Amino acid sequence: MVRTSFLSCSARAALAVALLASPALFAACKGGSAASDAGQEGGPSASASARGLPAPPDVAAPPADAMKTADGLASKVLKAGTGTDHPGPNDTVKVNYTGWTTDGKMFDSSVAPLQPGRKAEPADLALNRVIPGWTEGVGLMVVGEKRRMWIPQELAYGGKPGAPAGMLVFDIELLGITPGPKAPENVAAAPADAQKTADGLASAIMQPGTGKQHPGPNDGVKVNYSIWARDGKLLDSSKEGTPATRPVSGMSDGWTEALQLMVVGEKRTFWVPAALAPKPRPGAPPPQDNTMVIELVDILAGPKTPPDVKAPPPDAKVEKDGLATKVLTKGTGTTHPTPTSRVQVNYAGWTTDGKMFDSSYARGEPASFALNQVIPGWTEALQLMVEGEKRRVWIPEKLAYAGKPGAPAGMLVFEVELLKIGPAGPPPGMMPGSHF
Repeated sequence: MVRTSFLSCSARAALAVALLASPALFAACKGGSAASDAGQEGGPSASASARGLPAPPDVAAPPADAMKTADGLASKVLKAGTGTDHPGPNDTVKVNYTGWTTDGKMFDSSVAPLQPGRKAEPADLALNRVIPGWTEGVGLMVVGEKRRMWIPQELAYGGKPGAPAGMLVFDIELLGITPGPKAPENVAAAPADAQKTADGLASAIMQPGTGKQHPGPNDGVKVNYSIWARDGKLLDSSKEGTPATRPVSGMSDGWTEALQLMVVGEKRTFWVPAALAPKPRPGAPPPQDNTMVIELVDILAGPKTPPDVKAPPPDAKVEKDGLATKVLTKGTGTTHPTPTSRVQVNYAGWTTDGKMFDSSYARGEPASFALNQVIPGWTEALQLMVEGEKRRVWIPEKLAYAGKPGAPAGMLVFEVELLKIGPAGPPPGMMPGSHF
């Protein structure tokens, strides 16, 4: 329902400022509630944060005694480490760091962050989600080591608009390593005895389940999972020892189909053909085959698809612009949100063919956002409601995503429960969290 992005700030914050392939994703979240993994910002003092840390004397170019790799990454050990192991590309590292452009301007730091109100503290970064120079450079280090790195533009942001340009210089101190998941043995291809569905999804049970019920398309799940490229590169995973809450629908066709084959307690490897992989955004490379390892921990019952999902029923109230609503549960409040109010809601959304594309119920927690940051149909519909009220809302395409590529198309149907009305939200551009 957010106008400008389908990625939530919490999802974007799982990536990091100094490491992101697209730092603009983080910029849209500043001022929201989510903290960045790379710079959980806030500095030792307001004045220090405003100034940044002094640049090193050799910020303009690597010195003669710097080590260089074949692809142009230069580095120099500032303090020897005490560890013996090097982090791998699938590991998560705890680091302190500061980054400068070669003209000496600091653009990011976990030690003295520039962003007001954020704490100065070490950052936990997944090395498979950072710029290539970070993946390579931190992989050279051991715990306790501090190193200065000169990362050429092609190993940094590659000239992407909005990102720090040119060669970047980082001082990085490696504080700890958390091992990442290991690729399954048959990551490249399904074995001959794998089970296969009609559309090409292959799977092999690694651990039988204890449950009897299968998740439905409207449900949420708690899962331990990892998703891999066929060359063994980790694409995504839940945190070690902490099951993730995810929707069954809305991730990819392969994910939705795979989960509905499982029962609680089961662990299974899936080989997903490109046709069932996540749909790329416009201009992105085409989808590729991938391999998923999923352990189903629990099923979170989701809402049922409305019987009138195809069109508003005769008793729905239709506004002049085509927005239709029907009260399902009367509210207990007396005031309505304003166009700039921040609200907390539980909701689910369907296309008119009955396919659910998003749900706060499936994620196991309500959503919070400002009404000036969502699609027009949401802004209008929520202002009709009071706290405690639940409505079904039919939003015509012109008040939804208006044909935006990659967005749910056509009229959309939502069930929305207004839990709380808060103060006015942030101004446009300071986007709160939302699954979209």
